Amino acid sequence: MFYPVTLTTDTNGTILVRFPDVPGAVTYGSTKQEALDRAVDALLTVFDAYMKDKRDIPAPSASKGLGVEVPVLDSSKVALYQAMREKRVSKSELARRLHWHMPQVDRVLKMRHDSRLEHVARAFRAVGKRLALSVIDEPVAMPGAIVAQSAGQRPRASAGRHVARASKKR
Repeated sequence: MFYPVTLTTDTNGTILVRFPDVPGAVTYGSTKQEALDRAVDALLTVFDAYMKDKRDIPAPSASKGLGVEVPVLDSSKVALYQAMREKRVSKSELARRLHWHMPQVDRVLKMRHDSRLEHVARAFRAVGKRLALSVIDEPVAMPGAIVAQSAGQRPRASAGRHVARASKKR
């Protein structure tokens, strides 16, 4: 899941990051890099709040500009939450179907919790879905080189552009 961002600089020189598709997801940094590094955390924090409030999580709009990639595990949790809403399966019903305690269900949906992918896959099966993994080629570029972008492809880190990748330790 790739969410576009907008960057603005306030009067103090602080770089603000906003997500046009996700109201309330805002963060900052003293540099562009620092602001983008914090962006995924801000987005996931808002996703946790949306889930707690039983709200729909907005889908990302198509963008070829600046943005952040949601980590694969967290993307799968968002998809699980959306599938549960679509099928009208509550957390307590999911717990019943999986023979889990409620804290286990809470953990499998919690953003940034280091859940096991097999648990997320089991939860998908319990709501009548199947989790599938897809691997795509990533263009390889020399450091500092600008990578060409074809139609429909996400932007790659390059001079003048940055895509924040989630490589934080959990």
